[in-house]
Amino acid sequence: MEPQLKQSVVDGVATVVISNPAKRNAMTAAMWRALPGLLAPLAADRAVRALVLTGEGGTFCAGADISTLREPGDEQQTLAVRAEEALAAFPKPTLAAVRGYCVGGGSQLAAACDLRFAEEGAQFGVTPSKLGIVYPASSTRRLAALVGPSAAKHLLFSGELIDTERALRTGLVDEVLPTGELDKRVAEFARVLVSRSLLTQAAAKEFANGRTDRDAHWAEQARGSGDTAEGIAAFLERRAPRFTYGV
Repeated sequence: MEPQLKQSVVDGVATVVISNPAKRNAMTAAMWRALPGLLAPLAADRAVRALVLTGEGGTFCAGADISTLREPGDEQQTLAVRAEEALAAFPKPTLAAVRGYCVGGGSQLAAACDLRFAEEGAQFGVTPSKLGIVYPASSTRRLAALVGPSAAKHLLFSGELIDTERALRTGLVDEVLPTGELDKRVAEFARVLVSRSLLTQAAAKEFANGRTDRDAHWAEQARGSGDTAEGIAAFLERRAPRFTYGV
C-alpha cells in the first residue's frame, strides 16, 4: 500500500490517519509535505469542530522514514517542522490517539496536538541523539513546554523509549486507556468537544499556547457572539446549548 495520509469527517470530527503500515507508519517526505495542505481546508470547514490524528492499525507513527533522510540538505527536517507547525496552528481542538510506537517524528506530531490519549502498551521516544541529528529548536521548545525541561532533556539526551505510565506522569499524555478502549474513549471525548463552544475553545487554545496579542480580538468576538447568552439560557432552561460561533 502506498504511504499516505487518509482523512474523513463524521459528525463534526475530522480524522487524519497516518498510513504506512509496511514501515510502522513512518512519515515519508511526501507525507510531511502533504500534511499542511490537508489541514488547511479542514481548518476552514465550518462543519469541522475537532480533529483526531491517529495511525493505521496498531502503531501511531514510528518516526520519519529513515531512507528519506539521505535527501540533500535539511529538507526532511524543514518539511517535518512545517507539518508540525501547521498541526499546532490548527484553530480547533486536536487530539492524538496513540497506540503502539510513537517515536521521533511521531512524537513530534503528537506533541503538536492539544491533547494525547494513549492505549496501554504504547511507547514514546524522541530519538535524534541516536542519529546525530539536531532536533529543531521549535520542536524542542514545544516538548519542554509540554513535559518540563528535565523530562525533555531525558528524552532528547538518551533517545530511550518510555511507557505510558511514565508518559502520563510527565504530561506527555493526558489519558491512558486499557487495551481495546482507546477508540471508544476518543470518540466519546470528541463528541464532548463538538458539543462545546468553539468560541471558548479557540480563545483558550491561543491563550494557553502563549499568544499575548489577541486579548482585544477575543473580547470583541465574545461580545459579538451569541454563545454566552445561549450558554446561560440553556443552563437556566436545563437543556443542551446550541452554540453557533464558527458554524
